[in-house]
Amino acid sequence: MQKSLSLLSLSLLLVACGGGEKDDPIINPTPNPDVPSNPSNPSNPSNPESTLGLYHEQYRPQIHYTPAKNWVNDPNGMVYVDGVWHLFYQYNPYGNDWGNMSWGHATTKDLIHWTEQEVALKRDELGDIFSGSAVVDKDNTAGFGANAVVALYTSAGEHQQQSLAYSTDGAMHFTTYEGNPIIPNTTRGDFRDPKVFWYEPTQQWVMSLALGWSCGIEFWTSRDLRTWKYASTFETDIVRCHNCQWECPDLIQLPINTVGADGQLVPTGDSKWVLIVNVNPGGPTAGSGIMCFVGEFDGETFTPDALDYPMWMDFGMDNYAGVTWSNNPDGRKILLGWMNNWLYSGAVPCSPWRSAFTLPRELSLVDIEGKPYIANHVVKEIETIANSWSESTNASSLTIAPAQGQSLNAYQLQITLPRNENCTFSISNEKGEKLEFSTNTIYNTLSAKRTSATGATVSSFSTPSVNAKMLGKEPTITLDIYVDQSSVEVFSADGTLTMTNLVFPSTIYNQLTAPASATGIRYRTLESIWK
Repeated sequence: MQKSLSLLSLSLLLVACGGGEKDDPIINPTPNPDVPSNPSNPSNPSNPESTLGLYHEQYRPQIHYTPAKNWVNDPNGMVYVDGVWHLFYQYNPYGNDWGNMSWGHATTKDLIHWTEQEVALKRDELGDIFSGSAVVDKDNTAGFGANAVVALYTSAGEHQQQSLAYSTDGAMHFTTYEGNPIIPNTTRGDFRDPKVFWYEPTQQWVMSLALGWSCGIEFWTSRDLRTWKYASTFETDIVRCHNCQWECPDLIQLPINTVGADGQLVPTGDSKWVLIVNVNPGGPTAGSGIMCFVGEFDGETFTPDALDYPMWMDFGMDNYAGVTWSNNPDGRKILLGWMNNWLYSGAVPCSPWRSAFTLPRELSLVDIEGKPYIANHVVKEIETIANSWSESTNASSLTIAPAQGQSLNAYQLQITLPRNENCTFSISNEKGEKLEFSTNTIYNTLSAKRTSATGATVSSFSTPSVNAKMLGKEPTITLDIYVDQSSVEVFSADGTLTMTNLVFPSTIYNQLTAPASATGIRYRTLESIWK
């Protein structure tokens, strides 16, 4: 750990993917004894009184999911059931700081508009409910009924153990399995965040488990989701991948695309396995981040290809604990991340909620000069809240204007830059708060600098420039930039450059200052999802 980290930052870094060290002196995972053991969700927006005046606060995201109130972190148990996308997440039902870890719950039919539901899983005699996953048991392998939704999670008490709960009403209510823990543990330290999927060739369930500071991922297999057998451990000798905790793993198979002459992605028909590992600290700049390995999986063992690691899914400061939905229609692999960083997560100036989630991203691999790279694209469902594009311009100054009679909730900005010169551009507001970007032809990078991005005081927030590699050799690079009330997400056209950063301007950025060489500048406003 860097000596320059504050005491607050150091304590927050100990908080794992959904949890923290059990002897942490600052964060107490024990529920508040003054709170009833089984209260109704204080942030359930189905109760009109609970949402009165909410969703219009300063910094409240208008196109990203947040609960009405209270602390959130890792997305958990994401599963698609009968036309509904379910998002579960680490949640404190009783306050706006980390603690009392439970599974919050929200649902959507379009990945954009969300409805908050009752808290799904709460602390029990085995401890807090840490991160995990959920699957649809189509063939009743577990014996809870065909198409039961089975949630697997870490019970975090004296030890981290794996537990199970099941739902027979489409993931709306869960019953805790009486045989918990299904993978007991009385000796290990870090042993958590089960991510489960069905591996068709061997007709088995496969579970990935993170080993924290031991920097490894274990794979376990099962025929019935209740009885599990250890299969293998993935580790690496790459030093850069060792200065961190390994958390929240996800093993998925992704299609490989190439970039066509028109800049569009073209499927090759091939695929690779990708092991997602969330790490904290040790991210691409500082704090937490999402690391990927690409290779092969035979049902028990993951073998990485010889590539340049670590491979980062997102080069910004604020995309962490990213995992994918299960049981997706059409085989889409869609990821959601926690939009925050453990360096300053408890200090971000949000109230009565704290933290949001990224826009959902569809994942693939892109072949560039014979090597596969992880790619992100905002899901196509963003079109449901998108207005018409403005006319394209090459002007060096542009004001983003809302529709007549409306306020500016959020918008998508598109800009094309030449690769053969260093370029600088910024988005800002009337108070001079700005987020600056620059390209570097020597290192072929895009940098973001948020030193002047906010008027708010946020612990450890002013970091060095965040740098992302611009892959490919095309003469220009086109960027899509999604701007919300307190975040900016940047995507290259091929998806291999992604940069997610929190910002806390007094008002949303509505001015673009661009170099004379920029072309194809346009924007479209995005409607609030809370209307």
